[in-house]
Amino acid sequence: MVDEADKAEAKLTKFIVKTPVTELLAIVIKQMLLNSAQFFKTFFFAMAFNFQYEKNLKKTLICFFEACTLSEWAKNKEVKHIHAHFGTNSSTIVMFTKRLAGIGYSFTVHGPEEFDKPETIGLNQKIRESCFVVAISSYGRSQLNRWADFSDWEKIHIVHCGLDAGFLDYAPLPVPSESRLVCVGRLCEQKGQLLLLKAVSQLVAEGTELKLVLVGDGPMREQLEIFIAEHHLKESVELTGSLNGEQVREQISLARAFVMPSFAEGLPVVIMEAFALGRPVISSYVAGIPELVNDNVNGWLVPAGSVDDLVVAMRSAIIASPESLAMMGERGRQSVIQQHSINTEAKKLSKLFSNFTGQVI
Repeated sequence: MVDEADKAEAKLTKFIVKTPVTELLAIVIKQMLLNSAQFFKTFFFAMAFNFQYEKNLKKTLICFFEACTLSEWAKNKEVKHIHAHFGTNSSTIVMFTKRLAGIGYSFTVHGPEEFDKPETIGLNQKIRESCFVVAISSYGRSQLNRWADFSDWEKIHIVHCGLDAGFLDYAPLPVPSESRLVCVGRLCEQKGQLLLLKAVSQLVAEGTELKLVLVGDGPMREQLEIFIAEHHLKESVELTGSLNGEQVREQISLARAFVMPSFAEGLPVVIMEAFALGRPVISSYVAGIPELVNDNVNGWLVPAGSVDDLVVAMRSAIIASPESLAMMGERGRQSVIQQHSINTEAKKLSKLFSNFTGQVI
């Protein structure tokens, strides 16, 4: 973590995986002796779940022991409901916790990992056992509908990811005249940075002057560095590594457009951030992105995996006047204000919680 806000939040977070072994063993023994009926019923349920879905005994046992710990903590804190993020391990743990402690749960599915392996993670079972499920886009809800029983469709609700006042009240800086584009994201296959470098190489070869800034780090950094060196792009591409929130905002504001040619996504918050900062977005027709990015209105949408279409969109952003880019960015900003205010979205989630806990949150 490089962002101070993340570091501060980490200090307030209690990590199950950091539970000392002695404490974990004491909790498991206590559950076994004092909650024996539910303990063994949940254990056999976990084994059946592993046999039918996960087929990874070590992971399932770890999730079961984490559920024992979480149920103990929840009981001590008189927790009435647990909400998890992601339909993978975290939702497995809260599903086991429900059976151990009788505490209802819900979870938010962001994608795309859940949609890559819905049967392996037992997504249908997790939806069936839950009080409700949150999708972050219409696309996400459609994918959950694919794997949920029809009788469970009414459990699935849309609550968008949101931005706080730090972004929504920000006055965008003027769009620069410099041909500078920025991409922010983990350096990995699904974000499409190698495709982006191919597009840069093609633009440079045809004589276009531009600067692409890649913000982030990840497993593909070495491959990206090799491609940059082999294609003589050191003057055209900058790798910044991981930056904190303020530095990311600065890099987006210094660019005339944000670009993210992802192959798989949910609905990236960084696209919302770019719009909030008044910058148009170049992205791909995948998942929930077209619900926010409108082609030739507040940005450009390209078919995922198409270098040629990406080149056309990047060229359009480079040759466009700062005034026209500012207009596109403002349209994107208004879309984010209307659809992705954290206060509005938090109220939606709070209402769902109150429906299942009987408490106004």
